[in-house]
Formats: sequence, C-alpha cells, structure tokens
Amino acid sequence: MARRLLPRLAAHTPLLPGADQVAYVDIDDTIRRTHGYAKQGTGYGYGKGKGLNALLGVVSTPLAVPVIAATRLRKGPSNSARGAAAFVAETIRTARACGASGLLVVRADSAFYGADVINACRSLNARFSITVRMNASVRAAIAGIDDDAWTAIKYPQAVWDEEGRCWISDAEIAETTYTAFTSKPKNQQVTARLMVRRVKRLGTGAQPAGQGTLFDTWRYHAAFTDSPLSLRDAERDHRRHAVVEQVIADIKSSAFAHAPSGHFQANAAWLTLAALAHNLTRAAGALASAFHARAITATIRDHLINVPARLARSARRLTVHLPERWPWSEDFAQLFRAVHAPPPTA
Repeated sequence: MARRLLPRLAAHTPLLPGADQVAYVDIDDTIRRTHGYAKQGTGYGYGKGKGLNALLGVVSTPLAVPVIAATRLRKGPSNSARGAAAFVAETIRTARACGASGLLVVRADSAFYGADVINACRSLNARFSITVRMNASVRAAIAGIDDDAWTAIKYPQAVWDEEGRCWISDAEIAETTYTAFTSKPKNQQVTARLMVRRVKRLGTGAQPAGQGTLFDTWRYHAAFTDSPLSLRDAERDHRRHAVVEQVIADIKSSAFAHAPSGHFQANAAWLTLAALAHNLTRAAGALASAFHARAITATIRDHLINVPARLARSARRLTVHLPERWPWSEDFAQLFRAVHAPPPTA
C-alpha cells in the first residue's frame, strides 16, 4: 500500500517537481532507541545503544524536499548493508513509478559501499554516488593524483578573491579513474570516477604561536560515482546526501518517536505508517503554498492540520469557523480548495 500510494500522490500533487529531469535516491539507516526487555528484535547496534534498526530510502529533486519511498525495520545489531541491494532496487522502482524518468542518482554513505549495491543501481539504469571506505587501494589511487589537478571549491567560511577570481578555501577537489572490487569476479568489478575532497588537517592546539607547519597535511574524503555531471557539480550533489538525515530527524521527532509495540512486525508496520503520514503531510504542504512545500512536517502540522477552529452545526450542516487574523488562512483555503476540487475530466 505504501509503495502504491506515493506514485499516486506524486501524480495528483506537485510533490516531486522536476523528477522527469533529475531525481535523487538517498539511502541511510538509523537506530530507534528502545527501553525495557519486552521488545522483539532489539539489540546493540553501531550507535552503542539498544534499539531497532530502521532503513529508509527517500526520493528528492533539486526543486523538491525528500519524501519516503521505502522503509524496512531490522534487528538492532543488523549491519547497515544487510539487504541493502534489494532495498535499493525497491526504492529505485518506486522512484521510477513516481515519475523519475530522467537522470536518477543513488547516494549513500560508506556503509553501503559494496558491489551488490552498485550493481543493483546499474541493472536498473540508475547512477550511483557512494562514499568510499579508505583502504589501501583507495589511498594509492589518491596518492597518484597530480598536485596540479586539485581545484579549490566553495566550502564553509570560504572567501571570494576578487583579484584572482577564485574561492580561497581549505577544501580542494580532484578526480581519477578507479576500478573497485578487484577481488571479485570480473562481472562484479566496476570502473568509474573516484571523486576526492581534501581539507587541511588542523593542529591540536599545542603548536607554539608564530610557528607554522613545515608542510600541509590533509584529510581525504572520497566518493565513487558514475555521474555524468562535471566534477564540481557531482561533488556538490554528493554532499547533499545529508538530506536523508533531515528526514530521519523529522520522522523520529514525530510518528516514529518511539516503537510502541513489543512485537517486531507491529513496529515494522508502525514505521510504514509513519512514512505514509510523512508523505501525506508533505503532499498537504505542496498543495498549500511554496513556503509549506519546503517546510518540515512539524511546521505543516502546526500551521495547517492542528487548526484552532470551531465547529458549528446548523440545519444538518457543519461550518468551520477559522480564527480571525490567522496568518495561514489563505494557505489553508488553498489546501482546502485543492483537496475538494472536482477531478479533471478526460
């Protein structure tokens, strides 16, 4: 039901504008803390806390905030990549059903860096952009990048140099070609772009005043991608993977604030219902106004759903009396008209 509802919402509301051009699928998991001894499936996961592991797949576009396309509840001690390939395939299919017929990029962190996940993306004609674990072969590939290949990018606290017409920043990017998973059979090996961002490693504070370092040392962050975009655009798009963290924070502060049941399958159903509620709230915001289309669900609920209205009954008719000088009256009226508008004729 959840997989069928989202495409229908996207077809009848401006939920994912621009999906026919560019869309992004972001995958990540989180630990929902639990307490007590009566809940099935709980355990100590990567966060060192006891709870259940929730895996989420969200879909977004450059013009739209993310909506939840797939969910899966797993045991607390589950590895992040457990069942990730099938989950990524499910999320991609749902994104395609929502109208993502153009460029579709799957973004994930290093926990999902694996041959099965990347090959699942390629088999469904989707691009990938996944953070790479720093192993020996990746370090060797980074060491082979020429010093002249690094380009400064705009980074937090960067300064624009008018004379040099460039950003003065501690962050620089470069790329090289890299073949991943060489220990696996040839049909599972993948050759693509290795994007690398490096940031100067700051001192520990023990450096005497006025004494600089002999040479700069760097921290490296690499991502493996087959994105057709330029290096600067592809690297910036990869950093926007953090939008899934905002969705996780949003859902954990609302419908999935707790796992209420002692039965594992009931909590899995609760997670699915939380995703349904999230998407319905997003659809309501998209119908109301441009501001609410990008607001978090808590704001949409406070402004448009938890309405301080008064119901009056007269001649078997209900009348809703909205508050006077209510700042969201026009947005509520727009949502009401959109929901109750007659269906378009064929």
